Amino acid sequence: MDRLRQRADFLAVANGARANSSAFVLQSLDRQSLDRNDSGPIRIGFTVTKKNGNAPQRNRIRRRLRELVKRLDPVLMQPHHDYVLVGRRDALSRDFTAMLDDLRIAFTKPVRHTAKARGRKPGPAPATSRKPD
Repeated sequence: MDRLRQRADFLAVANGARANSSAFVLQSLDRQSLDRNDSGPIRIGFTVTKKNGNAPQRNRIRRRLRELVKRLDPVLMQPHHDYVLVGRRDALSRDFTAMLDDLRIAFTKPVRHTAKARGRKPGPAPATSRKPD
């Protein structure tokens, strides 16, 4: 298992499937759907935004997420996938065994696919104010 390190990889996974928990969001992307010749290992990344606390708190959340993945059975992860665990503030206070159970469930349950909207919201086309010729 490798780590995701480049921003472009994190952004690609962000457009994939998601599974929510109170302590984290699991994002996943099937790399073979993008490139049939991809035979690389499972890759996983960790991220925690600044709204979750100061640097020591964010680092503690990240350490807890890394430890969860270390204790997780790798059989639950699908081959040729990238995963990102996005930490939430609740990861600081939530019981570790409960978080581990949440992660197992997130890997086994069907994930819901969400297409992130880029740009304007879908709806009626904006009216144009064109003067007649």
